[in-house]
Amino acid sequence: MTGTTTAHEGILRRQSARESAARTCAPALPIVPVRARGMTIEGADGRRYLDCLSGAGALALGHNHPVVLEAIRKVIDSGAPLHVSDLATPVRDAFITELFRTLPPGLADRARVRFCGPAGTDAVATALQLVRAATGRAGVLAFTGTHHALTTGSPDAARSASSGAQITLLPYPQDYRCPFGIGGERGAELAARWTESVLDSPASGVPLPAGMIVEPVQGDGGVLPAPDAWLRRIRRLTADRSVPLIADETLTGVGRTGAFWAVEHSGVTPDAMVLSAAIGGSLPLTVVVHRDDLDNSASGTHTGTFPGNQLAMAAGTATLGHVRENGLAEHAATLGARMLDRLRTLADELACVGEVRGRGLMIGVELVDPEGGDDEGHGITGPGPTVTPDGTRGCRPRPAAPELAVAVQRECLRRGLIVDLGGPCASVVRLFPPLTTTDGQAGAVLDRLADALQAAARAPFAHRRAEQPRHPPRERHHPAGRTERTG
Repeated sequence: MTGTTTAHEGILRRQSARESAARTCAPALPIVPVRARGMTIEGADGRRYLDCLSGAGALALGHNHPVVLEAIRKVIDSGAPLHVSDLATPVRDAFITELFRTLPPGLADRARVRFCGPAGTDAVATALQLVRAATGRAGVLAFTGTHHALTTGSPDAARSASSGAQITLLPYPQDYRCPFGIGGERGAELAARWTESVLDSPASGVPLPAGMIVEPVQGDGGVLPAPDAWLRRIRRLTADRSVPLIADETLTGVGRTGAFWAVEHSGVTPDAMVLSAAIGGSLPLTVVVHRDDLDNSASGTHTGTFPGNQLAMAAGTATLGHVRENGLAEHAATLGARMLDRLRTLADELACVGEVRGRGLMIGVELVDPEGGDDEGHGITGPGPTVTPDGTRGCRPRPAAPELAVAVQRECLRRGLIVDLGGPCASVVRLFPPLTTTDGQAGAVLDRLADALQAAARAPFAHRRAEQPRHPPRERHHPAGRTERTG
């Protein structure tokens, strides 16, 4: 054990010394994976972990699933080329055929597939380029908390700046930290009205955009499911104004939310879908699926160097087929509902859990300062959700607790559980277990998470507040959408 521990520590030291400080997971998860199967990772130090990070959602079937490995071996053993740009191959044809079997009917009937790559950001850039070329317009509507990397520094930013394109951020409805302080149906209605006003009012200063992009469940925003009625309203608003709607299914696709594609929960058919992460069966692969009337060769310049990754296509075909044939989306819906129920029961017992939310096996636990107080820039202050005199549900959540979230993540790792953090303040513990997770594994995950929450919650917040002056409560969330010039 001493030898393996020494090797483990040496690898971590060399990584820290030689790699950029911009690493995302490594600083918080000091492990060295050497073997993995399904939900389980074994580190170089011999410890085993249950993995609820799942490669940032890329591992729909978990690590090294047999059908994925077999598909990869088959391509390698066949002697087929591994990379051929966008030339037609049997592997490519099989992937597209399987992908079309899974698409929402309204889109599959008239879809085209555009390969780009290898990151989801490349696919977003391609989708935006697509709608700009098709409409002749430049602006883009997106939502606060977005995952799309639409701000300065994204690959699309340089193109947006050079064309004078504007990105307008609109309020995204949610209950716990509703931008209008209301939550529920009323909050979603106000968010939809705000969008309608931006689209229709000359006073908004926003010209008719080239398109709108939305995540059916925001991932980096803190695991925020879009209300189904609101998403249907957004679809009507865009369709009536000939504004293409792009659904970013990077994190939500391939059964993750309990439907094969998350837009299916609301019955919405987008004009384009950005697909990444799980569609490559753990290997880099991204595509944009779009309506045929948006197709044009002028918008095909941003396809990247690797739109012909044959191993990823083979792994993706195997993954899509296995999820479809074995009803894993339905399994995710059932198992995810049970996990949410248990976590909500736990939330009733722990004041540091502000809200439990999610859809399918995409789950978020938002952590808050249980004693309230000044928000210190982390969120809206107040005693928690309230009810106004007219019976309307108010939304005054406690301040976010990013320090507590870090402590929970650390306690989880000590108990052999890998979790991720997200949300605008990194105060949301995120669970993305593979769709193959069993009831027993789910129970073990929840046991370890509950134990970690209770252990971390024992550390009081008083020592932090005692060192800092108190200020009057203030709200920091603004319902107004803002327009940013990229670049």
